[in-house]
Amino acid sequence: MGSRAMKVLVAYASKAGSTKGIAEFIGEKLRERGVEAEVQDASTVQRPEAYDAFVVGSALYMFHWMKEAKQFVLKNRAALAGRPVWLFSSGPVGLQKTDSKGRDVRDVSVSGPKEIEELSEVVKSREHRVFFGALYGDKVGGAMGITYRFMRRSKAVRESMPDGDYRDWKDIEAWTSGIADALTTRASAAPAHL
Repeated sequence: MGSRAMKVLVAYASKAGSTKGIAEFIGEKLRERGVEAEVQDASTVQRPEAYDAFVVGSALYMFHWMKEAKQFVLKNRAALAGRPVWLFSSGPVGLQKTDSKGRDVRDVSVSGPKEIEELSEVVKSREHRVFFGALYGDKVGGAMGITYRFMRRSKAVRESMPDGDYRDWKDIEAWTSGIADALTTRASAAPAHL
C-alpha cells in the first residue's frame, strides 16, 4: 500500500482580501505538487485535528496579527503543536525593499508583532515568513478604515503606505515549494497505515 497524500490546512485571517489571495495561491501551489490542501478562513475552521499539517497566515495591522489568526493558533495549539506548522504574515506595501536604515522591510515588520514569537513557540512552527501585501484604502472599513483615511492626510504616510498590490508571487511560490518538499518527504517516510 502506497503512502497517502498529506492533508494540509491553509488557514488565514484577511481584512481586505490580500492575505486571503496569498492563502489561496499557497493552497493551489500545494495541490499542484500533490499535497491535499484546503484553504479556510481561520475563524471558520471546525476540525483542525483532521489535518496532518498547517500553514497559517494573517494580515499585519499596526505590526500585529489579526485576532482571528491568533485565536485559531492558541485555541488549537494541541492539534498544531504535534504537526508541521508554517506561519506567514502579509503586510509591508510599496516598492521599497529596505527602510531608511538599510534594513529589509520584511525583517523590520516581523520584529514588530510580539505575538509571532509567542505563537511560533506555542506550536513549534518550522518557519515564519513575511510577504509584501496589497493595500486598497477604499476596501478598509470600520474603525480601521476611519483611522487609515485620517492617517492618509499625511504625505509621509501616503509615501510609506501606498495603495497597490505588492505581493511577490515568485517569492510566495518558492516558499510554498519548500513546504511541499518537506511534506512530500514526510509523507513518503510515514507508515502506510497512517
